[in-house]
Amino acid sequence: MAIELSDELIELERSAEAEREKALAGPYSVEAWQPWRDAAEAVQAAITAHAEAIGQPRFDVEAALKKLVRHPEPEGA
Repeated sequence: MAIELSDELIELERSAEAEREKALAGPYSVEAWQPWRDAAEAVQAAITAHAEAIGQPRFDVEAALKKLVRHPEPEGA
């Protein structure tokens, strides 16, 4: 059974990934990574809430979300 993911949850994960890429692009500093930490915290809270709302294990929701965002299926697959 496929886990349903909300558009909001997908967008939060994409935003966190974008912030991570920005942080990786420059030299390390606490300030450079703060936007990613904030975005990642928001994603984790949203994953927990979504998992509870749909009655699925949190781990399964997070894994499905990360797979969708980080490793999307090729077009036409």
